[in-house]
Amino acid sequence: MDTDTLPPFVAQALDYLAQGWDIAQGWLLSPAAWSQFAILVVAYGLAVVVSRMAVPRIAKVLTPPADNQSALATARRFVLQFLPLLLPLIAFALTGVGEQATRSIFGSGEVIAFGKRVFIFIAARIFVRDILKVPFLKLLGKYILIPVAALYAVGLLDNATLFLEDTRVQIGNIGFSLMAIVRGVIAGSILFWLGGWSNQQSADYIEQQEIRPSLRTLLIKAVEFLIFGAAFLLLMNIMGINLSALAVLGGAIGVGLGFGLQKIASNFISGVILLLEGQATVGDYVELDGGEQGKIVKMMARAAILETFDGRWVVVPNEDFITTRVINYSDSGSANRFEAPFSVTYETDINRVPDIVERAVATHKDVLSEPFPPDCELRGFGESGVDFACEFWVNGLDDGEHKYTSDILFLIWNALKDEGIEMPYPRRVIEIKGGMPGQD
Repeated sequence: MDTDTLPPFVAQALDYLAQGWDIAQGWLLSPAAWSQFAILVVAYGLAVVVSRMAVPRIAKVLTPPADNQSALATARRFVLQFLPLLLPLIAFALTGVGEQATRSIFGSGEVIAFGKRVFIFIAARIFVRDILKVPFLKLLGKYILIPVAALYAVGLLDNATLFLEDTRVQIGNIGFSLMAIVRGVIAGSILFWLGGWSNQQSADYIEQQEIRPSLRTLLIKAVEFLIFGAAFLLLMNIMGINLSALAVLGGAIGVGLGFGLQKIASNFISGVILLLEGQATVGDYVELDGGEQGKIVKMMARAAILETFDGRWVVVPNEDFITTRVINYSDSGSANRFEAPFSVTYETDINRVPDIVERAVATHKDVLSEPFPPDCELRGFGESGVDFACEFWVNGLDDGEHKYTSDILFLIWNALKDEGIEMPYPRRVIEIKGGMPGQD
């Protein structure tokens, strides 16, 4: 066949097939090759026997009690996952011993070397199929590790690597090979998965520490930035990209921050200030100058999210917490004062009311005696009755979870009713001048 008229990659593939056929013919007609095949079969058979005897015993020794959660028990369970690899690894080791013998006797060992690579491929398949449990890593193993192991088994990995290294891509001042892209995809996937995992572990550890919530959030964000920043720099180094070539891009980003991203930069810096000062943090109930009220449920680089009592989420830029007036009802260690208004009839001896109400309100389990005990005050004389209000202090907010004012009003109602004191209702006095119609 005339290969000159064929596309280059087709001609190269046919050349590889011809080489493979020549190698196969040589193996089939060579006594040394048949002896190496025999060694491979014997090594695999011995590996099967040894693994069937060893695996149950090793599993029995390493398996810890189900209720044992110590670090040593965790390590033993981790090692147990790799028992399926014992068979191909034993076969690989036994084949290596046979390879030394065949090379000393026949001076060649290509067949047995091929068998060793096949055992490595089998180990890779078992590793991906039976050991990897994380879906992302399993996908990575299925589409990257197994194909690489297959190319290695048939001896084409070096050729594939050379082809990828020789094929280059140029984007502006940055040039890199296809091999750099492949390395970047593989390394980037692993690095950023490890970064996400380590960031989650670090966040869980920091959350368990007894430190100020705002400082805890700042530490989590700082660790996240360091982890992914290091992963990015390491990825650039693995791909062989000169970081100085990114200087132009960095300058463009700086100009963009200076002209078009002022608000984003301002909100980011405001978020850092909030985390450092701790004047508002996750869990605080705040009221902004614009009237927005709610509990801070999440603080991000650009904004904070408030959850209102009716379940709505309000996104508030971090800058608003710095440049406007903010009322924090959940300031660390401070109690909150509320008041419960009520009225009594004009027939009531109002001198008795404060003592009755204060004693009743003080019985509530959440009402504090410090900084001030319950205080019932006369507020005015209304159209239908005498107006009072009872002030009380609690550690918390009068929200959907804690109905302090409602509870206090119930206590006041019951206490006044027990003392025979009535609440007023609207009354109107009608004066008719000139007598009733129809009367003489």
